Amino acid sequence: MDLDWNEEQQMLAELAHDVCSEHCAVEVVRAAESDPKGYPLELWQQLGAVGLIGLTLPEELGGGGQGVLESALLYEEFGRALAPTPHFTSVAVCAELVSRAAPEPLQKEWLPQLASGDAIFSLAWLEPDGGSGARGVQLRALAEGGGFRLDGCKRHVAFANSAERLLVLARTNDTDIDLFLVDPKLPGVELEAQRALASDCQFEVRFENVRLAASDRLGAPGTGWTHFEAVMLRAIILAGAQAVGGAARALEITVEYAKERKQFGKPIGSFQSLSHYLADAATSISGARTLVHQAAWAAAHGKPIEQLAPMAKLYACQTYRDVTAMCQQVWGGVGFTVEYDIQLFFRRAKQLQLSWWDDRELEERIAASALG
Repeated sequence: MDLDWNEEQQMLAELAHDVCSEHCAVEVVRAAESDPKGYPLELWQQLGAVGLIGLTLPEELGGGGQGVLESALLYEEFGRALAPTPHFTSVAVCAELVSRAAPEPLQKEWLPQLASGDAIFSLAWLEPDGGSGARGVQLRALAEGGGFRLDGCKRHVAFANSAERLLVLARTNDTDIDLFLVDPKLPGVELEAQRALASDCQFEVRFENVRLAASDRLGAPGTGWTHFEAVMLRAIILAGAQAVGGAARALEITVEYAKERKQFGKPIGSFQSLSHYLADAATSISGARTLVHQAAWAAAHGKPIEQLAPMAKLYACQTYRDVTAMCQQVWGGVGFTVEYDIQLFFRRAKQLQLSWWDDRELEERIAASALG
């Protein structure tokens, strides 16, 4: 395993850093929290202009043809900048699902638009009172009149108000879960904004007597969950990379504060009780980064990631949450006020830890893999 970046990968990381630095200052992040759209259009357009949106999609369909390792470098910069974009749900998950499950005409129709950012897709997966596993999918897609009828509810659907299409996981019977391409403007589809810890753009989506054509089902009957799991295993590596970037930046601004803030005539970072906390945090972040990069390398080289990918997301998100909690303590009382930036990282750390397979789901998957 070689985790030294080549020149092209280093240039990619620098490009991502430059775009985020120029178009995603902390003022932009704060403004996005109260923006109904939930993401800055200028940042999204610039990411598309330099080819970073469709980084991993096929070149012949407008993408960059890169792998998970390159995408992890991009997501580490997203984490550092707290970049509010629909990239994860639209590209890391939905575009990959379209690549795996959709027929060729649909791929040619949608993947170039997803790669450029001209279209946004969103995954409708989680449900009220349902967990992260397959049993949590209870929304029904009943066969009717040569097509299907959707009835039920999904929650935490990111950027649903901006989505051209929703990819909906639904049960066609007691055992089979399928994947459906749904226009959110269809009669019977209702969106309601949800409050979230990270103040990001999430919606509850209700389906009442929503009529779909047979061609709206993607993939062979009963394969929806299989496609979803395969895509998620790769996607959670990127969530781990985002956590590493966020934790690293939170520690950086806290170290700067610890050098400047003085008590008893000395910088507070000079006190052993605080300096050791900062040292532990740096060590944990380094370990999380190595684990994420190892998982990304394995995915890029066709190695098994059933255990490694959940480990990367679990440890990186735990590190992000623990580091930002410690950082807030170093900042003291002001760290919990909205005027200071460290709380932006803390809230997003916990939100990311809960999202896209939470700790319990990840631990179950690691245990199942370890125990055979």
